[in-house]
Amino acid sequence: MKTKSFLKVILLSIIIFGILWYLFEDKSAVYFVQHPEVVLGLTVLFIAILLNGKIGSNLEEIRYEKLTEEEKIKFNTSKYGWYHSLMKKLTKAKPITQEKDILLDHDYDGIRELDNVLPPWWVYGFYLTIIFAVGYLSYYHILGGDNQTTEFEKEMAQARIEVEEYKKHAKDLVDINTVTLLTEESDLSKGKNIFESNCAVCHLADAGGSIGPNLTDQHWILGGGIKNVFNTVSEGGREGKGMIPWKATLKPSEIQQVASYILSLQGSTPAKPKAPEGEIWVEKE
Repeated sequence: MKTKSFLKVILLSIIIFGILWYLFEDKSAVYFVQHPEVVLGLTVLFIAILLNGKIGSNLEEIRYEKLTEEEKIKFNTSKYGWYHSLMKKLTKAKPITQEKDILLDHDYDGIRELDNVLPPWWVYGFYLTIIFAVGYLSYYHILGGDNQTTEFEKEMAQARIEVEEYKKHAKDLVDINTVTLLTEESDLSKGKNIFESNCAVCHLADAGGSIGPNLTDQHWILGGGIKNVFNTVSEGGREGKGMIPWKATLKPSEIQQVASYILSLQGSTPAKPKAPEGEIWVEKE
């Protein structure tokens, strides 16, 4: 009988793990091995349900004893659905009315003990802890499962890869160290709109220069190239004079677009070019 009960527990465990495997794909068993607190929580919930059923069953027995014989007959024909039947099987506890049959002889200051068998739910739970222990031992100490340190390092490495991939598509994370020259027509068109809305008042629409310097020649006050132009637009001109920092008004992606547009004007011929200012910039290879 005990062998049959044990086989039932094994079969039930296989069914449960099969369902979890289906729900969590190939991570179910590993998940519960790595998160014993979930197993503990489910166990506590299961025990609470059983206790609730046991208390309800005891109250039902007390009410039953107060019924008349006719009421007992009617009650017996309709009582005990699947839930009550399940609780009976999981607890195997004697009804209160039959507890006198399992009272032990010894008496401790008026306290007497019942000779109840171990509840099947407890026995099954004990078997499950054995199965869990075997699974835990096999996964971590025989099959070479990742320990917490290795798992953390792998997750951090994967996170770094994901962050780098995110940065490639997150335009507004661009800065002076990562900025690159944009050549797509769509980006240059947006840069032109930004320039005409914000920069033309000082540099003129054709970038020939007015209050600000000529941006079409090879002379640069604060350095040429995409990094220097990006930094100048972002941080502003020379302290005490020159243009304001645009980083509070424009997004990094917009500064990159307008800087790229400015550099696309190199060599163009404005209507009234301003005299060169600064030094000739030669891009370093």
